[in-house]
Amino acid sequence: MPSLKDDLDFENVFTERTPRIVAAAKLLKSQGRRKADAFLAEGFNSVEAAVVTGAASDVFATQKAAARYPEVIAAARNMGVYVHPISDRAAQHLSDTVTPAGLFALCSPVLWSAKEVLGKAPQIVAVPVQTSDPGNAGTLIRVSDAIGADCVLFAGETTDPQGPKAVRSSAGSLFHIPVARDTNFQAVIDRLKAKNLTILATTADGEHSLDDGHFEKTVLRQPVAWLFGNEAHGLPQELIDRADYTVRIPIHGRAESLNLATAASICLYESAKQRHTSS
Repeated sequence: MPSLKDDLDFENVFTERTPRIVAAAKLLKSQGRRKADAFLAEGFNSVEAAVVTGAASDVFATQKAAARYPEVIAAARNMGVYVHPISDRAAQHLSDTVTPAGLFALCSPVLWSAKEVLGKAPQIVAVPVQTSDPGNAGTLIRVSDAIGADCVLFAGETTDPQGPKAVRSSAGSLFHIPVARDTNFQAVIDRLKAKNLTILATTADGEHSLDDGHFEKTVLRQPVAWLFGNEAHGLPQELIDRADYTVRIPIHGRAESLNLATAASICLYESAKQRHTSS
């Protein structure tokens, strides 16, 4: 079997001036992603998931990253994915972080349509509304994947789930769980209701407490869709009015509030726990 050194010629690497690197770097911007109909994944978890799920067409790796993650390089080759050696400067051009991982995948879009993402009979659906922080978006995808949710449906004008920080924060989960985005959040509510999902709106002054035993054993054991509001402004009132229940997370300490990703994690975990308890 040839060695990694024989496989990848690091004497002739792609540099930051190589046309493929220049084109790939444009995917860091939303306009570039829309124009190319592609996006970049960075880091071991995301690149591995992109490769094994068939989303990746090309992998770019520095010499250090190729030596550190030989299993990803091998998997890419087995999947027929092109693997390109790149310089450290090229890695800096492909990353939006201070310290690039040195491992990247060029990916085809993986977002589903709002209609497709709900499937036939969803049980737990995460619905981030007007989410503006890409780190929170990626974490929500990761948490939803971890607790076994059916999908994540971003509603309203949101950050791009295929943006570099969101992809990185999802740690590969973007490629595991169906994710969609629909700018019309009222249409999203209509779709959720058509699937007979109980709609739960998370608010600071929700009518029901998440630790209410009766609420847990009745409502949370039904198929549910969780609405999570914008980091700064919460949920629009028109969506709160259309929810079946408003839910608050009890805070017993001195913290004023919880951030979006943390609150969503608590709600989704509790919902999944009750579903498994009842089965």
